[in-house]
Amino acid sequence: MFDWNKRLTLSKHLWLIYAIAVILLGFIWYYEWILGIIMTVLLGLAFYYTNQVEQKITDETEQYISTLSYRVKKVGEEALLEMPIGIILFSENYTVEWTNQYMNQFAEEDTIVGESLNAISEELIPMIKENNEDFRIELEDYQFQTIIRKEERLIYLFDRTEQAELETVYKNEQTVLFIIFLDNYDEITQNMDDAIRSQLNSEVTSFLNQWSHESGLYLKRTSQDRFLAVGTRKILDHLELTKFDILDEMHELNSELDIPITLSIGVGVGNSTLPELGELAQSSLDLALGRGGDQVAIKDDSGKVRFYGGKSNPMEKRTRVRARVISHALKDLVKASDRVIIMGHQAPDMDSIGSAIGILNIAQTNGVDGYIVFDPDDISIGVNRLVEAIKTESSIWQHFIDPEMAEDLVTSRSLIVVIDTHKPSMVVSKRLLNKTDYKVVIDHHRRAEEFIENPTLVYMEPYASSTAELVTELLEYQPKGQKLKMLEATALLAGIIVDTKSFTLRTGSRTFDAASYLRAKGADTVLVQQFLKEDLDLYIKRGKLIERTQIYRNNIAIAKAEPGDICGPVLIAQTADTLLTMTGITASFVIAERNDGKIGISARSLGEINVQIIMEKMDGGGHLTNAATQIEDTTLDDAELLLKDILDEYYEGSESE
Repeated sequence: MFDWNKRLTLSKHLWLIYAIAVILLGFIWYYEWILGIIMTVLLGLAFYYTNQVEQKITDETEQYISTLSYRVKKVGEEALLEMPIGIILFSENYTVEWTNQYMNQFAEEDTIVGESLNAISEELIPMIKENNEDFRIELEDYQFQTIIRKEERLIYLFDRTEQAELETVYKNEQTVLFIIFLDNYDEITQNMDDAIRSQLNSEVTSFLNQWSHESGLYLKRTSQDRFLAVGTRKILDHLELTKFDILDEMHELNSELDIPITLSIGVGVGNSTLPELGELAQSSLDLALGRGGDQVAIKDDSGKVRFYGGKSNPMEKRTRVRARVISHALKDLVKASDRVIIMGHQAPDMDSIGSAIGILNIAQTNGVDGYIVFDPDDISIGVNRLVEAIKTESSIWQHFIDPEMAEDLVTSRSLIVVIDTHKPSMVVSKRLLNKTDYKVVIDHHRRAEEFIENPTLVYMEPYASSTAELVTELLEYQPKGQKLKMLEATALLAGIIVDTKSFTLRTGSRTFDAASYLRAKGADTVLVQQFLKEDLDLYIKRGKLIERTQIYRNNIAIAKAEPGDICGPVLIAQTADTLLTMTGITASFVIAERNDGKIGISARSLGEINVQIIMEKMDGGGHLTNAATQIEDTTLDDAELLLKDILDEYYEGSESE
C-alpha cells in the first residue's frame, strides 16, 4: 500500500539537496575546475537516477489510482444494479425513466421503463404529490418501505416483507379479554324453581362452551350471570367477520327454551397489560349494558369502540329494586351537597324540563337549594308554552337560572345532576362539569361512546320511555316532606306523553305506573294538551315536508327539505313521527337544514329497524326506535346519499346474518 504523504515529502527533500549541491558545485568550479568537472558528472548521474526512480514511482501511483477507481466504480455499479433494493428514477410526468435490475421482476414485460408509476403501484403518485417521503406499499407478495426523494425524482424500495409478517404474527397473537354477561338472568330466574334454574344454567353453559371451543377461546364461568373468556386478536377478527353471530344463536336458543335471555359481551383489546385489558373489557361491558344489552362492545387501548348487535328492544325490568337503591343514593348525595345544580341538554324538550323540575323537587324535599340551568334563547315553540306556565308559578320559576349565574353559584361541594343526556357536548353548559367532582347522570337513551367523565352516580335505563318516567320512580322513594305541585306533576307527565307519542311507542307497564302516580298527584291532562298544541304555520310546513317524501326499499320513508328551507329540530322530529303513522312504513327519516347551518336528520322506527345504529354511523345516536344526528360541512343531497348507503349496508348485514 502506498503512502502518498511520505513520497511527496521525500521528493521535496531531494530537490532541496540538488539545489544545495549545485551551489556547492559552483564554488568547486571557481576554486578547482578539474574537481568541478568530476563533481558535475557525478551530480548528473545522480540526477538521472533520481529522475528514473521518480518516474517509476509516478507510474506505479497512476496505475494504483486507476485500479482503485475501477474497483470503486465496479462496486458502485454492482450495488446499484445487483443489491436487493429497488431504485426508480421518474420524470416530471411520473413515468419511469430508469430502474435497477431488481425492479424488473415486477414488470409484466421485460422492463417497466417508459411506463407510468401507476403500473408499479397506484399509491406512488398520490404520495409523491402529498410530499409523503416514507410509507409502505405492497407489490405482489412483497411489502416495501418506500422512500421518495422528490427533488431528485428518485424512489428507493426496501423489502420489509419479513418484518411485516412478524408484525402480523405479533398482532394476531395479542391477548384479548372477553367478559360475557347474561343480561336479564336475575329477573328471569327470580321465581324459577331449582330444577328449571339448573336446567337453564346447564343449557347456557353448554351453549357457551361449544361456542368458545369452536372459536378457540378459553372460557371460565365466574358467577351465575358472568363468564370470562381469553383469546387472541386473530380469534377476535374472525368473530367480527361473523358479526358475533352468537347473539343470533342465543335468540334461537331462547326460542327453544322459551326463556327470553340475552347476552352482552365486553371486549378489551390492544397492546396493553392484562390489568389494563381487564379494565377495557369491563368498560366495554358497561357500555354495552348502558345501551340496552344484547350486543357486543369492543374497546381498544386508543379508546375507540365498535359495536355489534343491539338490534332487539331492551327488555323492561320487572323489579323496582334498582330504582329504590338509586333514589336512596341520590338522597344521600343531595344531603351531602351545599346546593344542587340541574342541567339538561341544549334545546330542551318536555322530557328535559319536566325531569329537571322533578329533580328540583327531590332537592327541596331533602332541604337543599336546587337550581335549573336554563337558556331562555334556546327553546322551541312547543316548550315555550310550558315555560310560560312555569313563569306564573314563582316558587318554581325563581329556581331557573342562566349558565353564567350557575357558574357563580357552583362550588366544589355542589352536586350537578345531568338529565336526559349523558354527552358532555350536549349539556347546556359544559364548563359546569369541571367545577365539581360530584355528578349524577340520569338518562333513558342508549349509552354512546361520548360520556361524562367520572360520574358519582349513573342511572341509565334504555328500556324506559323517558327520563321523566325514571325521575318519577325516584320521587316515589323520597321522603314525603315536599308535596309534588300540580304543575310539577303535569310537566313530568308531559315529558312522558311526548316521548311515548301519547303512550304508543316505547311504553311498558312501568310507564303507565309512573303516569298513574303523577295523575294521583294532580297532573292535569288537559293542561298537557294545551302544552302540546301545534302552531298552524308549523303544521303547514310539516305538510310540505311530507309532500317531498320518497319510499326507499319498499317500507322506508325519506323526506328531504328543499335547499335553503330552514327547519327546527322539533319540526324535523314531528315530521318523522307523522311519516311513521303511514300505512306500510316501518321507518322514517327526515333530512333538512337547521338554523345553525348543520344538516339535521331525525329517524323513527317501529322496532324492525334499529335507527340508533344507523344514526350512530352518522355521528348521532338515540334509541332503537327514535334517533337523530346533525352533520356539518355537507349538503342535503350528500346527506341523503350517505343515509341510503348506510341503509343498504344495514340491510345487507341483516340478510347475511
